[in-house]
Amino acid sequence: MTVTAPRGQVRAAAAGVGVTFGLNGVAVATWFARVPVARDALGLSAGALGLLLLSTSAGAFLAMLTAGEVTHRLGPKRTVYASVTAVSAGLAVAGFGIGAVPSVALTAIGIFVLGYGSGTCDVAMNVEAAEVERVLGRTVMPRFHAMWSLGTVAAAGLASLVAWVTLPVTAHLAGVAVVVAAGTFVAARTYRFAGEAEEGHSSGVLAAWREPRTLLIGLLVLVLAFTEGTANDWVAVAFVDGYAFAPATGAVVFGVFVTTMTCGRIFGTIALDRWGRVPVLIGTMLLAAAGVALAVFGGSPAVAIAGVAVWGLGTALGFPVGMSAAADDPARAAARVSVVAVIGYTAFLAGPPLVGLLGDHVGVLRALLVVPLLLLPALALVPAMREPRG
Repeated sequence: MTVTAPRGQVRAAAAGVGVTFGLNGVAVATWFARVPVARDALGLSAGALGLLLLSTSAGAFLAMLTAGEVTHRLGPKRTVYASVTAVSAGLAVAGFGIGAVPSVALTAIGIFVLGYGSGTCDVAMNVEAAEVERVLGRTVMPRFHAMWSLGTVAAAGLASLVAWVTLPVTAHLAGVAVVVAAGTFVAARTYRFAGEAEEGHSSGVLAAWREPRTLLIGLLVLVLAFTEGTANDWVAVAFVDGYAFAPATGAVVFGVFVTTMTCGRIFGTIALDRWGRVPVLIGTMLLAAAGVALAVFGGSPAVAIAGVAVWGLGTALGFPVGMSAAADDPARAAARVSVVAVIGYTAFLAGPPLVGLLGDHVGVLRALLVVPLLLLPALALVPAMREPRG
């Protein structure tokens, strides 16, 4: 590992990592923004659409199982090159399967490859980001994750524009695929702080599954990912059902959550550098729990929306800090980030049906209370995130 480096070199690497995060967010959000078009073009029922969407999740989950080994062997730079090729190919194939030759099978293959490429890129770019953070000597990981969030916002805006001008979905997805591939290839050229493994050195992924600290970090990241994912999936629906909001207004409430979460990731690094991971995470987790309670029991729409804003701020730092903690030891970073990602991403698979089942019994708004019920006991896991001494 490089301990010191020219300032310009470090800045270039940080910018490259940030662009990679942003373009990864663009690719994933571009697909999700066009899901309604895919449903209509392929004539899918809600249940069939749900099964199709599992292809993306399955690809991402498989990536988490293998990405640590791949990143360890190839290094983050070459892993990003390979994975963004898969991301772009998958996005283009999905667009072809939706618009040019409507085919559920072709679309499923495309989004499976997209999910696998995105998940692999996720681990590789987090490993390089952790090394850049270490070389800089200050907290920057949440800002990289903020770039991912900004990428998703940009993709959503672009999707609205191309839908308004009636650009064919095949052209839209293929065009984004080209931009994502070209931009990421240029950005990854700046990677230089986390290299490939020396010959004969194992990745340590299996060993990482037996490490108590790694597993505790993974469990905490799972809860924090569930906290974030529940808002992504359900907050708009909860306000439509619970507060009689129009669907468009419900979307605005979701926008409030995303905005405050992104701001928290941009500015939360100041708090992390000043007070450290443990006190800041305890404070933000309590904020998230309080925000959900306000959203559910606020009574008035204004108070409830304020609760969503607090929820977003409280959610902002959990996932990126978990990635930093998993990568504290550069020699084991790829393995541990992979393990933590596998555990954490389980929340994105199990979370939506859990909240949906609860919503069938108590309503979606009240079902959101499962978030603080998980967050408060999870406070006991926060010390596992403590920075290493020295």
